Amino acid sequence: MVVKGVNSAVRILGIDPGLNVTGYGVIETSSPGGSSLLVVEAGVIRGGRGSLAQRIERIHQGLTDLVSGLAPQVLALEEIYSHYQRPRTAILMAHARGVICLAAAQHGLEVVAYAATQVKRLLTGSGRAGKADVQRAVCRELGLDSVPEPHDVADALAIAMCHAFLQRTVSLPQ
Repeated sequence: MVVKGVNSAVRILGIDPGLNVTGYGVIETSSPGGSSLLVVEAGVIRGGRGSLAQRIERIHQGLTDLVSGLAPQVLALEEIYSHYQRPRTAILMAHARGVICLAAAQHGLEVVAYAATQVKRLLTGSGRAGKADVQRAVCRELGLDSVPEPHDVADALAIAMCHAFLQRTVSLPQ
């Protein structure tokens, strides 16, 4: 029998990518089997204004500093969602995701991606939950005194939590 996460804490970096604001949340499993989660740090990396190249450079540098300082073992990232009425949004998000994946690869981090609907369903019970529902679920599950702001931070924590919850599986011999 193999139980994931029994021997040591696992540090997970959740990322909600964006060119203007990239939310991040670092959580750590604090007990055998990951049954308890602790927030290590959460916040935003600002791409700001300027050319596309300047913005992705700021995201890359911010993420590099974060990974170097907080030493996560895995990076959980939101998958690209494309709506037929706004294809440009998916293209712009792809730039942010690309530079995030590059920074992760440069630090030898495993990258896993989750659909926004999967994250929402796991935390709230509904894949169509709103931002406020996700914020409340994150607050409740992590025992926070206040709702994470901006919503990009709550989304990043939710993505990290999704990964932690899905890794709590026990594999039995076949």
